[in-house]
Amino acid sequence: MSISSALQQAWYRPGSWAGLLLPLSWLFRGVAVLRRSQLQHFGANSPLPVPVIVVGNISVGGTGKTPLLAALVSHFRQLGYRPGIVSRGYGGHADQYPLMVTQGCPANQCGDEPLLLSSLCPVVVDPDRYRAACFLLAQTDCNVLFSDDGLQHYGLPRDIELVVVDGERGFGNGHCLPAGPLREPISRLTQVEFVLVNDTVANYELASAETFRVEPTLLRHLASGRVISVDQWTGERCVHAVAGIGNPGRFARSLEQLGFEPELHPLPDHHAFKGDELLFDDKLPVIITAKDAVKCASFAADNVWVLDVTADISNRFLSRLEQRVASLNKSV
Repeated sequence: MSISSALQQAWYRPGSWAGLLLPLSWLFRGVAVLRRSQLQHFGANSPLPVPVIVVGNISVGGTGKTPLLAALVSHFRQLGYRPGIVSRGYGGHADQYPLMVTQGCPANQCGDEPLLLSSLCPVVVDPDRYRAACFLLAQTDCNVLFSDDGLQHYGLPRDIELVVVDGERGFGNGHCLPAGPLREPISRLTQVEFVLVNDTVANYELASAETFRVEPTLLRHLASGRVISVDQWTGERCVHAVAGIGNPGRFARSLEQLGFEPELHPLPDHHAFKGDELLFDDKLPVIITAKDAVKCASFAADNVWVLDVTADISNRFLSRLEQRVASLNKSV
């Protein structure tokens, strides 16, 4: 087990050795608060001419943010908006920034999540999200901007902050890095406009939080692109589940709920696939996530399938968000 994996397990286990790192967490928290104050008061960039919605989180690891963002983009397109996305492009290293992401862009340059989302709307990646936003607005006619993550990237002016929380794992031991999984203290949630919890709410209270669910939709044969419903599956129910995402266990449980018997092969989030991760001694089907699929299409064997998912969001929340965007009176 890697140090990273051991640390993440300790964050979610009461009374673990992670408490020994508390002095470092207090230092991390103090630096984070100071940095935020400095950027907000002395390093602020000029406001952008379109609504900016940050979809982020205060904890590390998977929260369901990517399917939620995809659903929000699709919803605003249906309303007649022209959305665009800016992202850090985590896991990618481009030769030059800003980088406009296209479907042919290698994931090792732009990152897996931006590549996945680029099928929905224009996406620009850049470690400097403000520079990415200015580039995107100069190159496209986008009139509403989503930031994929970036809650703590205070150089990007924002109109709306939306925090996504993993309802399964919650906030772990409640400590900031490195003693816990938090990038910012839980009190930060009182300063954002919307909190969305993925699935059920764990043993903690979040005032005015809404919930959403990430629902499996279809199974897609990666090599051919053929799509079937789960009911149409005629293959083995015992499958290899390979996932390089923030919470692989959730992926395995989704497959179990669909009637599969998965053998989970967890990999680090944003894992750079080489191909051997999908090879096994048997002939059982291999099922992977859509985020991983964009990195595996070129070497997928005939037994590799993708579980496509979508975020089911309440109409009440969507209506609240629509009204908030409309109230900004920007060039939409």
